[in-house]
Order: sequence, then structure tokens, then C-alpha cells
Amino acid sequence: MTNDIININPPATIHLVGICGTGMGALAGLLKEAGYQVTGSDTAAYPPMSDELKRLEIPIYEGYSADNVKHHPDLVVVGNICRPDHIEAQTARELGLKIASFPQTLRQLFLRQRNSLVVAGTHGKTTTTSLLAFLLEKCGQDPSVLVGGITEDFGSGYKLGKGKTFVVEGDEYDSAYFEKVAKFLSYKPHAAIITSVEHDHIDIYPDRESYFGVFRSFAELVKPGPLAIYSGDPGCREILEFAHIDANIITYGVAKDPFLYEPAWLATPKGEGLFELTIEGVSSGIWETPLFGKHNMRNTLAALILAHRAAGVELAQLKEALPHFGGVARRQQVIGTPNNITIYDDFAHHPTAVHVTLEALRSKHPKSKIIAAFEPRSATACRKIHQERYSRAFLAADMAFIAPVGRSLPPDETLDINELAAAINRNGVPAEATRSIEHLQSLLEKQASPGDIVVLFSNGSFGGIHQKLRDSLVSNN
Repeated sequence: MTNDIININPPATIHLVGICGTGMGALAGLLKEAGYQVTGSDTAAYPPMSDELKRLEIPIYEGYSADNVKHHPDLVVVGNICRPDHIEAQTARELGLKIASFPQTLRQLFLRQRNSLVVAGTHGKTTTTSLLAFLLEKCGQDPSVLVGGITEDFGSGYKLGKGKTFVVEGDEYDSAYFEKVAKFLSYKPHAAIITSVEHDHIDIYPDRESYFGVFRSFAELVKPGPLAIYSGDPGCREILEFAHIDANIITYGVAKDPFLYEPAWLATPKGEGLFELTIEGVSSGIWETPLFGKHNMRNTLAALILAHRAAGVELAQLKEALPHFGGVARRQQVIGTPNNITIYDDFAHHPTAVHVTLEALRSKHPKSKIIAAFEPRSATACRKIHQERYSRAFLAADMAFIAPVGRSLPPDETLDINELAAAINRNGVPAEATRSIEHLQSLLEKQASPGDIVVLFSNGSFGGIHQKLRDSLVSNN
């Protein structure tokens, strides 16, 4: 464990414990591109990160073992999956190896030399980060990038550029067993975005105050700014009112949002994929975006603010670049159209994220039957804390199926999927709790017909249902 400067240079060897997480996998790619020799270990890998690490030819040890660090790497990066007694962390300490957290490694090896543009918030971070990075790349700024997902434009979740800017997704999850602080507090934000603040990650933040507290601390770190913040979010309003912010604040929103502050940047929808952008009361004309849904229009505004005000890109360049954004894997991603049934894969797991994603899909497919399949897998989704809110998250769907809870928790803490299905039914959407992933798949096969939309919601592998469902729906043709 170290808080001092990490004085290692390529081709030093770096071992990542928990390499198959989206953030750790992207860091592994960034380190490899910088010239470091990278190894890693994990217990499970699934696409898209498993495919990316294989492409990079990064050696991965399956399972954790003391032997995995006995090649004496120059640095061991310990993911937040590790406890102090984790076999690799423990062995690294016994061998006297230098140990660091994910955010500490990122800051000391990459961010110290660059201006960091950090995208934070409970929802929308990955899409907004990817869009901001794409805009800067398309407009010739050659940024460095680290995002918790696979972007279609870069073909990965990372990029090492020659420009002065580093675009990074600001994760509020904690850093390591020896560094129980939010990752984004290590990123020294030159400018930043806060998309929304809503209690999440209750395994780390047991109450609302602890969660909101780290966002206040983050906002106070932003210098010189700007800090772009959504004007329709109550959590963002709380940050503005109670944090001591030195940065220039720019608010944004979409017409007819429930504004708490009048936004300086306002988007007014003008038909599918089009919006008028008004900046401080002055129209900049009609813009085209490949993203759909009001939540993505807000994400777009946030990215445009930092690209223009923090990175200095002209609006005309941004307007030309925006329509070419390719999107992000597992964010409203079409993964197949077997038998004319469109299957979307989406990472949403918080009730708000499920709700806005389904609303966006309803706006894009107003006449189609939308079938939602939800796997409660994240630490928040598995618990009862949002039981009632999940019952209202599926209102834009025509049918919902709930998979078994993906974690083992005490019964009095666990989301009751039978009660959830019953509540969704009471709210007017036919729903059913399923016995297994296989049972859920069989129900989807029976209910989905040509022209329908199937949305698979999970922040994990969802038992491999994606490929299985594609194959089975083709065979049902």
C-alpha cells in the first residue's frame, strides 16, 4: 500500500487483481498502451471485457492464487473486490511488493500530466463520458480516455492520446480495502459533470447522507471548472446548495423538465433525433443526435458544455461531429433482430435508470410491444430499499419478467421478486417472477413475436441469456 508517488516507468510489470471488471479492464488496456507489461487475475469474465482483454493479449490467471504474484511485479493494483485477507493482496504484502488502488494508479501514472475532465453522477456516466471523449477526438484534440464500458467509436474503454486532456468516468464506488473513499475523489478534476445524485451503492453507502456527502466533496474539488450540473435533479440542487464550490457552474436541461434552476444550456426537442440548443438565451440552431430519450439529450448537453467551455472546441465543430457518435456497448445496444424481434441489452439496474430507458425505448418504438426482462444483480437492485420504486419503473413496458435475485442476502434485506411482480401487475403491466434464467428465457420465447422489442436489463452476464435468446428466437422462426 502506498500514498507516495508511484515511480515506475514502462516496461515495468503491473499486475491487476480483479482485472475483468469494466474499469480495471480499461485500466489494463491503458497501461498496456503506455508500454507497461500487464498481467491480471479474476474468477469470471464475460463479454465485452473478456473479448477486449483477449484481443490485447494480456495474460489472465483464472482464479486467485499466491502464485499469481510470485513473478514479483513492480506494482500490484488491488481492485475493490479484495479484502485484506485476499490471497493475492496478502501475498503481495508478504513479498514486500508495492500495492496501489485503481484510482491512485490512474492519477499518478496518467492524470498528473493532464487536465482531467471527470464525468460523475448516479446515472448516465458511461454514455456521457464516451460522448465527451468522442467529440474531443472527432474535433482533433486527441484526448486520453478511461470509461467503464466498451465504446463503439474507440472499440474499447480506453485511449492514450497525445493531447493535454484526459476524459475519465468518475465512479463513486470505493477504491480499495485500504482506501475506503470514492474513486473520483482521486481524479483532481479540472472540469466536471454531475448528471444526477440519487442514493445508490448501499453496500458502500448505507444511508443517503453518506452517499450525498461524497458528491459534495467531489464538487468542491473541481478547479477551475466549469462544473456542468443538471438543473432538474433534486440531488444536484442539494449539491449546489450545500457544497462550497469554487468552480464556475453551468446548469443544463431539456425543455419541460421539472427545473429547480433555470438552465443556462437548454435543449428543445424538434422531432426524432433533433433539438434546438439555446445557450444563455441565444439559439445556436438545430442540432442532430444519434441518441434517443430525454435522459440522453441531457447527457448530450453535459458533454457539449465541457467540450466547448473546458476544452475550447467551437460549437460549429461539435454540431458537425455529434451525429456520428457510435454509442456504448450495453447502453440501449441492439444485439440482434432474430425473427424481426429487436433485442436490446442495457446495463440499467437502478429503478430510475430502468424507468428512463424504457421511456426512451417507448418514444423510439411507440407502436411496438415492449417486453422487459430484469435481473436484480447489483448491490442496490438485490435489496428491498427500492422495492416500491421498481414497481413503477416498468410502466412504459407492455410486459415484464423478473429474474431471481443475483446475490445471497438475508431474507429481510432481499428484494421480493414475487411481490414486485404482483405490484407491477397492480400498476397495469402484466408481470411474472421467474424461477430461473432458463424459465425466464422460455417465457420470452413464448411471448415475443415479430415486431416486438425485448429489453434485457442486467449489470452482469444475465446467465448468458443474450446469445441463447438470439439463437432460440432464430430457431423459432
